[in-house]
Amino acid sequence: MSVTYIISGFAVGLLVGMTGVGGGSLMTPLLTLLFGVSPSVAVGTDLAFASLTKAAGTITHRVNGTVQWQIVRRLCLGALPAAIIAALALRHFGALDDRIGQVIRYSIAVSVLLTVFALMFRRRMIAWIQASPRRQLEGTTLALATIVAGAVLGTLVTVSSIGAGAIGATLLVLLYPRLTPAQVAGTDIAYAVPLTAIAAVAHWWLGSIDWALLLTLLVGSVPGITLGAWAARAVPERFLRGLLATALTGIAVKLIY
Repeated sequence: MSVTYIISGFAVGLLVGMTGVGGGSLMTPLLTLLFGVSPSVAVGTDLAFASLTKAAGTITHRVNGTVQWQIVRRLCLGALPAAIIAALALRHFGALDDRIGQVIRYSIAVSVLLTVFALMFRRRMIAWIQASPRRQLEGTTLALATIVAGAVLGTLVTVSSIGAGAIGATLLVLLYPRLTPAQVAGTDIAYAVPLTAIAAVAHWWLGSIDWALLLTLLVGSVPGITLGAWAARAVPERFLRGLLATALTGIAVKLIY
């Protein structure tokens, strides 16, 4: 089974490298549907995986100067307390309870569908905002909206391990349309490091991390991400995003039914 997990980690890493979509949108449903891993354990293991890989990515973006730390602080003001509250709620209701597992399963499905929405309509939403300067938030309103966005992402990530990738990047572009693509990627990864770390520690506290599974996923995903980043140059972005959106929609339907 470990070989199968390594292959799965490689496949997910390959897609993440090619599309930039967070691994949680792919890995968590894969573990739940294909391997029958408990939704709680799938979420906890993926969060530990994400905290390690995103920490490495943040170092690179920091060296390149593509992290907007003021935005990171605002997102963390909302995301970190929300993650703690969500973890306490899971603890109270029983993260490993079958009924809560079903709730988490539906939460994963909703998060996957939000990722699909972000993939398919991101450019249209950006164009709508950029068409009129009045639609762009500023000052205190922008700061509060960023904190609220962080709180929503913190809850989604803690419960489903999904949200810090395509959804987070889309919200950043909508709130801060003047950011360059590199700044969006760097800022999105940087705020996700403390968020996924806190959420992972919470799931470790809840007993919902499979450390052996985590290790095998890392062995496969690291070369997969590297190869995917190179392959992305040769494959049309529109084709990749359409293929990924179709696959994720099928996953969400399967999770619900």
